[in-house]
Amino acid sequence: MKFSNGCWLDKEGYTLKSPTEVYDTRRAEKDITIYAPFEHIAHRGKTLDDGMLTIKISSPLEDVICVKLSHHIGTKNIGPHHEIHKKNESVIKVEETEDKLVFSSGDLHARLNKKDLWNLEFYNSKQHLTSSQDKAMSYVLTDEKKPYMRDQLSIDIGELIYGLGERFGAFTKNGQTIDVWNEDGGTGSEQAYKNIPFYISNKGYGVLVNHPEKVSFEIGSEKVSKVQFSVEGESLEYFIINGPTMKEVLEKYTTLTGKPSLPPAWSFGLWLSTSFTTNYDEETVNSFINGMIERDIPLDVFHFDCFWMKEFEWCNFTWDDRVFPDPKKMLERLKEKGLKICLWINPYIGQKSVLFEEGMEKGYLLKRKDGSVWQWDKWQAGLGIVDFTNPDACKWFESKLEELIDMGVDSFKTDFGERIPTDVVYFDGSDPKKMHNHYAYLYNKIVFELLQRKLGKQQAVVFARSAAVGSQKFPVHWGGDCWSTYPSMAETLRGGLSFSLSGFSYWSHDIAGFEHGATPDLYKRWTQFGLLSSHSRYHGNTEYKVPWMYDEEAVDVTRFFTKLKCSLMPYLYQNACESTETGIPMMRPMVLEFTDDESCHYLDRQYMLGDKFLVAPIFNETGDVNYYLPKGKWTNFLTNEIVQGEKWHKENHGYMTLPLMVKEHSIVAVGSVDYKAEYDYTDNVTFHVFELIEDEEATAHIYNPQGEKVASITGKRQENVCIFETHGLTQPYHILLRNIHNVTSLNAGTFINEDRGTTITTQGNLVRVTLGE
Repeated sequence: MKFSNGCWLDKEGYTLKSPTEVYDTRRAEKDITIYAPFEHIAHRGKTLDDGMLTIKISSPLEDVICVKLSHHIGTKNIGPHHEIHKKNESVIKVEETEDKLVFSSGDLHARLNKKDLWNLEFYNSKQHLTSSQDKAMSYVLTDEKKPYMRDQLSIDIGELIYGLGERFGAFTKNGQTIDVWNEDGGTGSEQAYKNIPFYISNKGYGVLVNHPEKVSFEIGSEKVSKVQFSVEGESLEYFIINGPTMKEVLEKYTTLTGKPSLPPAWSFGLWLSTSFTTNYDEETVNSFINGMIERDIPLDVFHFDCFWMKEFEWCNFTWDDRVFPDPKKMLERLKEKGLKICLWINPYIGQKSVLFEEGMEKGYLLKRKDGSVWQWDKWQAGLGIVDFTNPDACKWFESKLEELIDMGVDSFKTDFGERIPTDVVYFDGSDPKKMHNHYAYLYNKIVFELLQRKLGKQQAVVFARSAAVGSQKFPVHWGGDCWSTYPSMAETLRGGLSFSLSGFSYWSHDIAGFEHGATPDLYKRWTQFGLLSSHSRYHGNTEYKVPWMYDEEAVDVTRFFTKLKCSLMPYLYQNACESTETGIPMMRPMVLEFTDDESCHYLDRQYMLGDKFLVAPIFNETGDVNYYLPKGKWTNFLTNEIVQGEKWHKENHGYMTLPLMVKEHSIVAVGSVDYKAEYDYTDNVTFHVFELIEDEEATAHIYNPQGEKVASITGKRQENVCIFETHGLTQPYHILLRNIHNVTSLNAGTFINEDRGTTITTQGNLVRVTLGE
């Protein structure tokens, strides 16, 4: 939201007032409050008839500083509020002199000028990060007496801003105006399902604006060297988060707002959906599942989309008995095939649903100010919306899902939750403007925690579309309604990369697009991308997404990349488990992994999958791809070709390959099972070793499906000797030295040469490999 008319004037219709000086301060044990009048107090008479900002500086945890600006502090602060995790052990230091005030938390410092021009500067021991300079903090009043609060933080030369949720436009946010307001707008517009008022800078700091309501950002758009954020009302609170690396920013941000939960191992396998408006019954479902089995395509999850319930009755949480006469027995038969089951739901109750009158009578649905149920005809005729601030409504909603879980359902696709009205009254008195975004958090929290209670903490997973701050605790999220085109495939990836820099570790998308029909070519290219994402699902609107509907080559591509993903589960699950501990996402923009390489700062058509794999999807019918490799030697995991980094590469690929590059000095654990995602990752495991660097140690860890670290390997090369040491492996394992064919001896086990290199089979904990000249 813009308030300025150029550099000097206020926009017509707005009056802005900003602090001019530090008039007084008040210190407490954990914070300091600054009183900053809007005019210079030259004499006592100037203390009358104007006003001031009250600025409180505190720290919820080390290396995080909270700044709260208030005009009138007596304004009622109605919830909801983000769940912020504060740690009292944060060490606070305050230094105050005649000229300056310095507030420190860990290695993050806020310095405020007490003389000269107003300037609140944030810095660490390495560098200046950002600052709120003269006239940046402002109380804004419209001609209609509507109040806003805003601040502006400086952007440095070459500084780039990322994040703010799953956004489908340009990956770097400089020059954009972004309103943090959840909307159901597909993947092809400025609207977004998952809006997060948090951004991260390539300078190594982050900013969370701690407001669940609409936050308006001007990122180098109103003032080209500032990030401006504003909210309606009398106060504004934000957190400055010090890295000093981008990864450390995400670690601290997710400590502040919640670490992502670990999805079950089976959820990383292939999900197949009935699709949306297609016709299906048990016979159709079995034809898809049996077709996958007959074609040797691994399948872990089958998803029933909306029409498992009767039309006009979403949601009634009751199977449509016209096509599913005995759903419990059907689910038993499907689960005998080793499948997990997911059902589509949403938080809306159509008027035709048998639950509508019950929800209306018991006060479980959102109400208008006159006490009537809020309804409209968008999506379902006369739908009402469940009020999740009502504990009884939550129990009622949960009871319907609990019956389905008892029937054999393992997961729910928690669709919608974005079109939440503001002209409503909540049971607990919540501010409807603040609840608009936060509703997504409550909705997914209720479903996710029910799954945890019923199935166990390690087995809970949803497939969510909407999100708010903290929703990373309830994975997984998918990208929403995309088109079956290459531009939409690219915008989908941009959304996922922005989402990953907003604190979310796991993400998926509709393989081959949701809207309209995919060509066989697009289906195959998107399959490559989809099976090299953290989570993988085929889903569409009007067409079935089983591969044989396209051509036989699509079957081969699906089989190959699904099996590839299953075999990579020891590596992928290691990254998933570590992501849960750190908050660093599985799918990583290049800038996150290679911040020091400025060539990576704008890249949005490739990404890192975990810490070792680089993926460059192909976005055209010709098979051509341009991608950039950072410094070092990289090996294509599929072709075994070694490619030199710190340069761009142009290649052409068929449907069975793409740039799936492993960086040098990597050890990648590859499983012996390629037909399912969950298995014993230590059983007959093969450690692929790539271009060890002299005298440096490389490592890989293996976690079991319960998320426990159970085994590890370290490797080091010293001249012509490679030494490997393992822990926790009690059975034979393999070491594949990629592109090394000159092994002359080893101390334990046997070795053979093959096309990709030398494979060692051993059971020893210490393996010493001697290489020839």
